[in-house]
Amino acid sequence: MSLSDQHAADLSPETVVVAAGRPERAHDEPVNPPIVLSSTYFGTGSLGDGDRGYGRYANPTWDPFEDALAKLEGATLPGLLYASGLAAVSSTLSLVPAGGVVVMPSHSYAGSLVMATELAEKGFLELRTVDITDTDAVKALISPDNGKKADLLWLESPTNPMLGIADIRALTDAAHAAGAIVVTDNTFSTPLVQQPLSLGSDVVLHSVTKYLAGHSDVVLGALVTSNPELRATLLHHRIIHGGIAGPFEAWLALRGLRTLALRIERSQASAATLAERLSSHPRVETIRYPGLPTDPGHGRAKVQMKGFGSILCIQIAGDEHRSGADAADALVRALQLWLPATSLGGVESLIERRRRHTAEPLSVPENLIRLSVGIENVEDLWSDLEQALKSLDG
Repeated sequence: MSLSDQHAADLSPETVVVAAGRPERAHDEPVNPPIVLSSTYFGTGSLGDGDRGYGRYANPTWDPFEDALAKLEGATLPGLLYASGLAAVSSTLSLVPAGGVVVMPSHSYAGSLVMATELAEKGFLELRTVDITDTDAVKALISPDNGKKADLLWLESPTNPMLGIADIRALTDAAHAAGAIVVTDNTFSTPLVQQPLSLGSDVVLHSVTKYLAGHSDVVLGALVTSNPELRATLLHHRIIHGGIAGPFEAWLALRGLRTLALRIERSQASAATLAERLSSHPRVETIRYPGLPTDPGHGRAKVQMKGFGSILCIQIAGDEHRSGADAADALVRALQLWLPATSLGGVESLIERRRRHTAEPLSVPENLIRLSVGIENVEDLWSDLEQALKSLDG
Protein backbone atom coordinates (compact mmCIF):
# COMPACT_ATOMS: atom_id res chain seq x y z
CA MET A 1 0.00 0.00 0.00
CA SER A 2 1.14 3.54 -0.73
CA LEU A 3 0.94 4.93 2.83
CA SER A 4 3.78 3.59 4.98
CA ASP A 5 3.37 2.85 8.67
CA GLN A 6 5.91 5.56 9.49
CA HIS A 7 4.09 8.16 7.39
CA ALA A 8 0.73 7.13 8.86
CA ALA A 9 2.10 7.65 12.37
CA ASP A 10 2.85 11.27 11.48
CA LEU A 11 -0.68 11.96 10.23
CA SER A 12 -3.91 12.62 12.06
CA PRO A 13 -6.44 9.74 12.11
CA GLU A 14 -8.82 11.93 10.10
CA THR A 15 -6.24 11.92 7.30
CA VAL A 16 -5.25 8.26 7.65
CA VAL A 17 -8.84 7.16 7.21
CA VAL A 18 -8.79 8.75 3.75
CA ALA A 19 -5.20 8.05 2.69
CA ALA A 20 -4.58 4.48 3.91
CA GLY A 21 -5.27 1.47 1.74
CA ARG A 22 -4.57 3.24 -1.57
CA PRO A 23 -2.77 1.54 -4.48
CA GLU A 24 0.85 2.37 -5.17
CA ARG A 25 1.33 5.65 -7.02
CA ALA A 26 2.05 4.88 -10.66
CA HIS A 27 1.19 6.65 -13.89
CA ASP A 28 -2.36 5.95 -15.08
CA GLU A 29 -3.08 3.59 -12.19
CA PRO A 30 -6.39 4.02 -10.30
CA VAL A 31 -6.51 5.98 -7.04
CA ASN A 32 -9.00 3.45 -5.63
CA PRO A 33 -8.28 -0.27 -5.35
CA PRO A 34 -10.31 -2.44 -7.73
CA ILE A 35 -12.61 -5.32 -6.87
CA VAL A 36 -10.99 -8.69 -7.63
CA LEU A 37 -13.51 -11.43 -8.38
CA SER A 38 -11.58 -14.67 -8.53
CA SER A 39 -11.80 -17.91 -6.57
CA THR A 40 -8.24 -18.96 -7.39
CA TYR A 41 -4.88 -17.65 -8.60
CA PHE A 42 -2.16 -18.71 -11.04
CA GLY A 43 0.72 -20.57 -9.42
CA THR A 44 3.10 -23.50 -9.70
CA GLY A 45 5.17 -25.33 -7.13
CA SER A 46 4.76 -25.15 -3.38
CA LEU A 47 2.81 -22.31 -1.78
CA GLY A 48 4.94 -20.04 0.37
CA ASP A 49 4.15 -17.41 2.98
CA GLY A 50 2.34 -14.54 1.35
CA ASP A 51 1.12 -16.54 -1.64
CA ARG A 52 -2.59 -16.18 -2.25
CA GLY A 53 -3.14 -19.63 -3.72
CA TYR A 54 -6.91 -19.84 -3.32
CA GLY A 55 -9.84 -17.52 -2.70
CA ARG A 56 -10.43 -18.74 0.83
CA TYR A 57 -6.86 -17.89 1.80
CA ALA A 58 -6.70 -14.32 0.52
CA ASN A 59 -8.16 -11.77 -1.86
CA PRO A 60 -6.50 -8.53 -3.04
CA THR A 61 -9.73 -6.64 -2.31
CA TRP A 62 -9.40 -7.41 1.41
CA ASP A 63 -5.90 -5.97 1.67
CA PRO A 64 -6.66 -2.22 1.47
CA PHE A 65 -9.30 -2.36 4.20
CA GLU A 66 -7.13 -4.55 6.43
CA ASP A 67 -4.22 -2.15 5.93
CA ALA A 68 -6.30 0.95 6.66
CA LEU A 69 -7.92 -0.47 9.80
CA ALA A 70 -4.56 -1.61 11.18
CA LYS A 71 -3.09 1.85 10.71
CA LEU A 72 -6.10 3.46 12.40
CA GLU A 73 -5.82 1.13 15.40
CA GLY A 74 -2.05 1.62 15.62
CA ALA A 75 -1.29 -2.03 14.84
CA THR A 76 1.98 -3.17 13.31
CA LEU A 77 0.37 -6.01 11.34
CA PRO A 78 -2.46 -5.99 8.79
CA GLY A 79 -5.94 -6.58 10.13
CA LEU A 80 -8.13 -9.56 9.31
CA LEU A 81 -11.49 -9.09 7.61
CA TYR A 82 -14.31 -11.57 8.33
CA ALA A 83 -17.72 -12.41 6.92
CA SER A 84 -19.43 -10.90 9.97
CA GLY A 85 -18.77 -9.58 13.43
CA LEU A 86 -19.75 -12.94 14.89
CA ALA A 87 -17.31 -14.72 12.58
CA ALA A 88 -14.63 -12.53 14.16
CA VAL A 89 -16.01 -13.35 17.64
CA SER A 90 -15.79 -17.07 16.84
CA SER A 91 -12.20 -16.66 15.72
CA THR A 92 -11.17 -14.89 18.93
CA LEU A 93 -12.90 -17.43 21.17
CA SER A 94 -10.88 -20.13 19.38
CA LEU A 95 -7.84 -18.70 21.19
CA VAL A 96 -9.17 -20.19 24.44
CA PRO A 97 -7.73 -23.66 25.20
CA ALA A 98 -10.12 -26.54 25.86
CA GLY A 99 -11.62 -26.04 29.30
CA GLY A 100 -10.13 -22.56 29.55
CA VAL A 101 -11.71 -19.61 31.36
CA VAL A 102 -13.28 -16.57 29.69
CA VAL A 103 -14.23 -13.47 31.67
CA MET A 104 -16.86 -11.43 29.83
CA PRO A 105 -19.04 -8.41 30.62
CA SER A 106 -22.53 -9.34 31.79
CA HIS A 107 -23.69 -6.52 29.53
CA SER A 108 -22.12 -6.89 26.11
CA TYR A 109 -23.12 -7.66 22.56
CA ALA A 110 -25.75 -10.39 22.81
CA GLY A 111 -24.18 -12.44 20.02
CA SER A 112 -20.87 -12.64 21.87
CA LEU A 113 -22.59 -13.65 25.10
CA VAL A 114 -24.74 -16.27 23.39
CA MET A 115 -21.79 -17.82 21.58
CA ALA A 116 -19.66 -17.96 24.73
CA THR A 117 -22.60 -19.35 26.74
CA GLU A 118 -23.24 -22.10 24.20
CA LEU A 119 -19.55 -23.07 24.19
CA ALA A 120 -19.62 -23.18 28.00
CA GLU A 121 -22.75 -25.36 28.02
CA LYS A 122 -20.97 -27.83 25.72
CA GLY A 123 -17.97 -27.93 28.04
CA PHE A 124 -15.52 -26.19 25.72
CA LEU A 125 -14.82 -23.36 28.15
CA GLU A 126 -15.80 -21.88 31.51
CA LEU A 127 -17.62 -18.54 31.27
CA ARG A 128 -17.53 -15.97 34.06
CA THR A 129 -19.67 -12.86 33.56
CA VAL A 130 -19.22 -9.68 35.56
CA ASP A 131 -20.05 -5.99 35.72
CA ILE A 132 -17.09 -4.79 33.68
CA THR A 133 -17.23 -1.35 35.32
CA ASP A 134 -16.40 -2.93 38.71
CA THR A 135 -12.64 -3.21 38.36
CA ASP A 136 -12.11 -5.11 41.62
CA ALA A 137 -14.83 -7.63 40.75
CA VAL A 138 -13.28 -8.24 37.33
CA LYS A 139 -9.83 -8.72 38.84
CA ALA A 140 -11.28 -11.22 41.31
CA LEU A 141 -12.62 -13.33 38.44
CA ILE A 142 -9.40 -13.08 36.45
CA SER A 143 -7.34 -14.40 39.38
CA PRO A 144 -9.68 -15.97 41.96
CA ASP A 145 -8.36 -17.08 45.32
CA ASN A 146 -9.66 -20.57 44.64
CA GLY A 147 -10.01 -21.63 41.03
CA LYS A 148 -8.41 -21.38 37.63
CA LYS A 149 -7.03 -18.12 36.34
CA ALA A 150 -8.61 -16.63 33.25
CA ASP A 151 -7.26 -17.49 29.82
CA LEU A 152 -9.09 -14.67 28.03
CA LEU A 153 -10.54 -11.37 29.19
CA TRP A 154 -13.25 -10.00 26.92
CA LEU A 155 -13.79 -6.26 27.12
CA GLU A 156 -16.40 -3.93 25.74
CA SER A 157 -16.20 -0.26 26.58
CA PRO A 158 -18.67 1.32 26.23
CA THR A 159 -20.75 -1.80 26.74
CA ASN A 160 -23.73 -2.74 24.60
CA PRO A 161 -26.33 -1.57 25.45
CA MET A 162 -25.76 -0.14 28.95
CA LEU A 163 -22.76 2.04 27.97
CA GLY A 164 -20.68 1.02 30.96
CA ILE A 165 -17.04 2.17 30.84
CA ALA A 166 -14.30 -0.26 31.80
CA ASP A 167 -10.89 0.78 33.08
CA ILE A 168 -9.15 -0.83 30.11
CA ARG A 169 -5.58 -0.19 31.22
CA ALA A 170 -6.08 -1.52 34.75
CA LEU A 171 -7.92 -4.62 33.52
CA THR A 172 -5.43 -5.45 30.76
CA ASP A 173 -2.59 -5.17 33.26
CA ALA A 174 -4.40 -7.55 35.63
CA ALA A 175 -5.19 -10.00 32.84
CA HIS A 176 -1.63 -10.06 31.54
CA ALA A 177 -0.31 -10.61 35.06
CA ALA A 178 -2.49 -13.73 35.15
CA GLY A 179 -1.28 -14.85 31.73
CA ALA A 180 -4.55 -14.06 29.95
CA ILE A 181 -5.15 -12.68 26.46
CA VAL A 182 -7.24 -9.51 26.24
CA VAL A 183 -9.75 -8.94 23.45
CA THR A 184 -11.57 -5.59 23.22
CA ASP A 185 -14.67 -5.05 21.12
CA ASN A 186 -14.17 -1.49 19.87
CA THR A 187 -17.28 -1.33 17.69
CA PHE A 188 -19.05 1.44 19.61
CA SER A 189 -16.02 3.71 19.81
CA THR A 190 -14.16 3.11 16.53
CA PRO A 191 -10.40 3.75 16.38
CA LEU A 192 -11.07 7.47 15.97
CA VAL A 193 -12.43 7.63 19.51
CA GLN A 194 -10.50 4.86 21.29
CA GLN A 195 -7.47 2.69 20.52
CA PRO A 196 -7.46 -0.35 22.81
CA LEU A 197 -4.07 -1.64 21.60
CA SER A 198 -2.47 1.46 23.09
CA LEU A 199 -4.24 0.64 26.37
CA GLY A 200 -2.81 -2.87 26.50
CA SER A 201 -5.31 -5.02 24.61
CA ASP A 202 -3.92 -7.87 22.53
CA VAL A 203 -6.71 -8.09 19.95
CA VAL A 204 -9.27 -5.50 18.85
CA LEU A 205 -12.57 -6.60 17.36
CA HIS A 206 -14.98 -4.65 15.15
CA SER A 207 -18.36 -5.27 13.70
CA VAL A 208 -17.47 -3.55 10.44
CA THR A 209 -21.18 -3.58 9.66
CA LYS A 210 -21.60 -0.66 12.04
CA TYR A 211 -19.54 2.56 12.05
CA LEU A 212 -16.61 1.49 9.89
CA ALA A 213 -18.70 0.68 6.81
CA GLY A 214 -21.29 3.13 8.04
CA HIS A 215 -24.13 2.79 5.53
CA SER A 216 -26.14 -0.24 6.73
CA ASP A 217 -25.46 -2.10 3.49
CA VAL A 218 -22.82 -4.72 4.37
CA VAL A 219 -22.29 -7.38 7.04
CA LEU A 220 -18.62 -7.78 7.95
CA GLY A 221 -16.29 -8.15 10.95
CA ALA A 222 -12.60 -7.53 11.57
CA LEU A 223 -9.78 -8.25 14.00
CA VAL A 224 -6.56 -6.32 14.57
CA THR A 225 -3.47 -7.31 16.56
CA SER A 226 0.23 -6.54 16.68
CA ASN A 227 1.08 -10.03 17.98
CA PRO A 228 2.40 -12.23 15.12
CA GLU A 229 1.54 -15.51 16.86
CA LEU A 230 -2.01 -14.44 17.65
CA ARG A 231 -2.53 -13.15 14.13
CA ALA A 232 -1.28 -16.42 12.62
CA THR A 233 -3.70 -18.40 14.82
CA LEU A 234 -6.61 -16.13 13.92
CA LEU A 235 -5.76 -16.27 10.22
CA HIS A 236 -5.63 -20.07 10.34
CA HIS A 237 -9.06 -20.14 11.98
CA ARG A 238 -10.48 -17.84 9.29
CA ILE A 239 -9.09 -20.06 6.52
CA ILE A 240 -10.17 -23.39 8.01
CA HIS A 241 -13.59 -22.26 9.24
CA GLY A 242 -14.31 -20.26 6.11
CA GLY A 243 -15.44 -17.00 7.69
CA ILE A 244 -14.20 -14.92 4.79
CA ALA A 245 -15.51 -11.63 3.39
CA GLY A 246 -16.95 -11.21 -0.08
CA PRO A 247 -14.87 -8.95 -2.34
CA PHE A 248 -17.74 -6.58 -3.10
CA GLU A 249 -18.56 -6.20 0.61
CA ALA A 250 -14.90 -5.50 1.37
CA TRP A 251 -14.82 -2.82 -1.33
CA LEU A 252 -17.99 -1.21 0.00
CA ALA A 253 -16.57 -1.21 3.54
CA LEU A 254 -13.44 0.62 2.42
CA ARG A 255 -15.53 3.18 0.57
CA GLY A 256 -17.62 3.71 3.68
CA LEU A 257 -14.53 3.98 5.87
CA ARG A 258 -13.35 7.04 3.93
CA THR A 259 -16.05 9.23 5.51
CA LEU A 260 -15.73 7.82 9.04
CA ALA A 261 -14.17 10.96 10.52
CA LEU A 262 -16.88 13.23 9.14
CA ARG A 263 -19.65 10.88 10.24
CA ILE A 264 -18.26 10.49 13.76
CA GLU A 265 -17.72 14.22 14.16
CA ARG A 266 -21.33 14.95 13.21
CA SER A 267 -23.01 12.10 15.05
CA GLN A 268 -21.01 12.62 18.27
CA ALA A 269 -21.91 16.30 18.38
CA SER A 270 -25.57 15.50 17.83
CA ALA A 271 -25.54 12.73 20.44
CA ALA A 272 -24.15 15.16 23.03
CA THR A 273 -26.87 17.69 22.26
CA LEU A 274 -29.65 15.11 22.41
CA ALA A 275 -28.30 13.58 25.63
CA GLU A 276 -28.30 16.96 27.35
CA ARG A 277 -31.88 17.68 26.31
CA LEU A 278 -33.21 14.22 27.13
CA SER A 279 -31.58 14.28 30.56
CA SER A 280 -34.10 16.88 31.76
CA HIS A 281 -37.22 15.46 30.11
CA PRO A 282 -39.85 14.26 32.62
CA ARG A 283 -40.62 11.12 30.61
CA VAL A 284 -36.97 9.98 30.75
CA GLU A 285 -36.31 8.02 33.96
CA THR A 286 -32.60 7.60 33.38
CA ILE A 287 -30.12 8.35 30.64
CA ARG A 288 -26.72 6.85 29.90
CA TYR A 289 -24.21 8.77 27.80
CA PRO A 290 -20.53 8.93 28.79
CA GLY A 291 -20.32 12.54 27.69
CA LEU A 292 -22.66 13.74 30.43
CA PRO A 293 -20.71 14.88 33.53
CA THR A 294 -23.30 13.05 35.66
CA ASP A 295 -22.74 9.71 33.89
CA PRO A 296 -21.00 7.08 36.08
CA GLY A 297 -18.43 6.41 33.35
CA HIS A 298 -17.66 10.02 32.47
CA GLY A 299 -14.36 10.22 34.36
CA ARG A 300 -12.93 7.06 32.80
CA ALA A 301 -14.18 7.98 29.35
CA LYS A 302 -12.41 11.34 29.52
CA VAL A 303 -9.13 9.56 30.24
CA GLN A 304 -9.17 6.75 27.67
CA MET A 305 -11.41 8.08 24.90
CA LYS A 306 -11.02 10.99 22.46
CA GLY A 307 -14.76 11.60 22.48
CA PHE A 308 -17.87 9.98 23.90
CA GLY A 309 -19.39 8.17 20.93
CA SER A 310 -22.73 8.46 19.19
CA ILE A 311 -24.82 5.97 21.19
CA LEU A 312 -27.06 6.87 24.11
CA CYS A 313 -29.63 4.93 26.10
CA ILE A 314 -32.74 6.11 27.91
CA GLN A 315 -35.32 4.45 30.11
CA ILE A 316 -38.88 5.61 29.55
CA ALA A 317 -41.17 6.15 32.53
CA GLY A 318 -44.48 4.36 32.59
CA ASP A 319 -47.72 5.67 34.07
CA GLU A 320 -50.99 4.41 35.52
CA HIS A 321 -52.07 3.26 32.07
CA ARG A 322 -49.02 1.32 30.87
CA SER A 323 -45.66 -0.04 31.91
CA GLY A 324 -42.36 1.54 31.05
CA ALA A 325 -41.80 -1.12 28.38
CA ASP A 326 -45.18 -0.38 26.77
CA ALA A 327 -44.44 3.34 26.91
CA ALA A 328 -41.06 2.72 25.27
CA ASP A 329 -42.71 0.75 22.48
CA ALA A 330 -45.29 3.52 22.02
CA LEU A 331 -42.51 6.08 21.76
CA VAL A 332 -40.74 4.11 19.05
CA ARG A 333 -43.98 3.71 17.09
CA ALA A 334 -44.67 7.45 17.25
CA LEU A 335 -41.36 8.45 15.66
CA GLN A 336 -41.39 9.60 12.05
CA LEU A 337 -37.71 10.29 11.28
CA TRP A 338 -35.86 7.91 13.56
CA LEU A 339 -35.89 4.38 12.13
CA PRO A 340 -37.07 1.53 14.40
CA ALA A 341 -34.46 -1.10 13.62
CA THR A 342 -31.67 -3.05 15.22
CA SER A 343 -28.01 -2.31 14.45
CA LEU A 344 -26.21 1.01 14.79
CA GLY A 345 -23.48 3.20 13.37
CA GLY A 346 -25.06 4.04 10.02
CA VAL A 347 -25.71 7.45 8.53
CA GLU A 348 -29.35 7.12 9.58
CA SER A 349 -30.52 7.40 13.18
CA LEU A 350 -31.82 4.09 14.57
CA ILE A 351 -33.79 3.40 17.72
CA GLU A 352 -35.13 0.31 19.45
CA ARG A 353 -36.20 -1.15 22.77
CA ARG A 354 -33.47 -3.68 23.41
CA ARG A 355 -35.44 -6.24 25.45
CA ARG A 356 -37.59 -7.00 22.42
CA HIS A 357 -34.74 -9.37 21.61
CA THR A 358 -35.06 -12.63 23.55
CA ALA A 359 -31.27 -13.03 23.65
CA GLU A 360 -30.78 -9.72 25.49
CA PRO A 361 -29.65 -10.24 29.12
CA LEU A 362 -32.50 -10.06 31.63
CA SER A 363 -30.52 -7.47 33.58
CA VAL A 364 -31.15 -4.97 30.76
CA PRO A 365 -34.22 -2.97 31.85
CA GLU A 366 -37.43 -3.69 29.94
CA ASN A 367 -37.97 0.02 29.26
CA LEU A 368 -34.47 0.74 27.96
CA ILE A 369 -34.22 2.27 24.50
CA ARG A 370 -30.93 2.45 22.59
CA LEU A 371 -30.45 5.38 20.22
CA SER A 372 -27.83 5.30 17.48
CA VAL A 373 -27.45 8.89 16.36
CA GLY A 374 -26.84 9.42 12.65
CA ILE A 375 -25.82 12.43 10.61
CA GLU A 376 -29.18 14.11 10.12
CA ASN A 377 -29.76 17.66 11.31
CA VAL A 378 -29.84 17.53 15.11
CA GLU A 379 -32.84 19.84 15.37
CA ASP A 380 -34.85 17.56 13.12
CA LEU A 381 -33.88 14.58 15.26
CA TRP A 382 -34.82 16.42 18.44
CA SER A 383 -38.13 17.62 17.01
CA ASP A 384 -39.08 14.03 16.18
CA LEU A 385 -38.11 12.78 19.64
CA GLU A 386 -39.91 15.65 21.31
CA GLN A 387 -43.20 15.03 19.49
CA ALA A 388 -42.99 11.29 20.19
CA LEU A 389 -42.35 11.91 23.90
CA LYS A 390 -45.25 14.38 24.01
CA SER A 391 -47.53 11.79 22.39
CA LEU A 392 -47.10 9.54 25.44
CA ASP A 393 -49.18 12.04 27.46
CA GLY A 394 -51.97 12.19 24.89
